[in-house]
Amino acid sequence: MDVTLAVIYHDPQGQLYQQIVRTLPTLTHIFGGVTVRASHIANERSLALFVSAGAVVQVQSPEQAAEGPKLGMARRATVALALQLNYPFVLYCDCDRALHWADWYPEELAQVAACVADYDFTVLGRTSRAFDSHPHIQRDTEAIVNHVFKVVSGHAWDVVAGARGLSRRAAEAILTGCADEELSTDVSWPLFLERAGGFSLGYMAAEGLEFETADRHSDDVARVGGQAQWLAQLDADPRRWAHRVDLARLELEGMVPYAENV
Repeated sequence: MDVTLAVIYHDPQGQLYQQIVRTLPTLTHIFGGVTVRASHIANERSLALFVSAGAVVQVQSPEQAAEGPKLGMARRATVALALQLNYPFVLYCDCDRALHWADWYPEELAQVAACVADYDFTVLGRTSRAFDSHPHIQRDTEAIVNHVFKVVSGHAWDVVAGARGLSRRAAEAILTGCADEELSTDVSWPLFLERAGGFSLGYMAAEGLEFETADRHSDDVARVGGQAQWLAQLDADPRRWAHRVDLARLELEGMVPYAENV
C-alpha cells in the first residue's frame, strides 16, 4: 500500500515491547513503510525491533529534548521523516494507539489505511463506543475540545484521537506554513488547511481508537480487580484531572487564531 505509517515512540521502560513483537508483522503488511520518531530515552530493545522489521527510526537528540515536551514538534518531525520514504500518503498515529489498533482491529486498520487516499487530510476519530471506553478525565475534557472545534470549523468531528491521514501535498503545506509545536496540532492542522484552501478534508470514526492505555498497565489493572476499577482510580485522582484540563487548554488556545469570524 502506498501509505507510510508514522508514529512517535517514548515508552522508556519498554512496557510496549511484547505488543510491538505481536503487531509489527501486521503493520509492515498493511503499510508500505513505517517511520518512528523516538524520544531520546525510548526503550532501545523496542527500537531494535522496529529497525529489524525495516522501519526507519530517528531518535530525538538530548538538545531537542531540553526544549521541553512539545508533542507538536515531535509530530512535525515524524511527518517530515515519513515524507522521506516518498509514498504519496502518510497515516500519522500515536504509537500506543497504532499498536492497539493493529493488535485488536487489524482489518479495520487496513481499511482505514486504504481510505486515507480519499482526502488530502483525514481526521481519524473514535466511534461513540470507542470514545466512551476512555476514563472521564479524557471524555469530559476532550468533549469540550470537540465542541469548540465544531463551533470554529462547523465540523462535528472527534479531533483528539491522535491519528491523521495526510497527502504529501498537505503534509508539506503543514510543515512549511503551520508552525504549531504543541499538542494543539490536533486542531491547528485541519484548521490551517481549511483556511489555506485547495485541500480536501474528511473524517472517519474507528473502533480501534478505543482506550489503549490499559494495554501497558495489565498488572495494575489485575491488582485492583479489573479495568472498570482501574478507570475509576484514574477518575478519582485530581492531579490527573488537572493534567487533562491543561491539555484541553492547549487545544483550545490552538484554535484561537482561526476563530476570528466566530
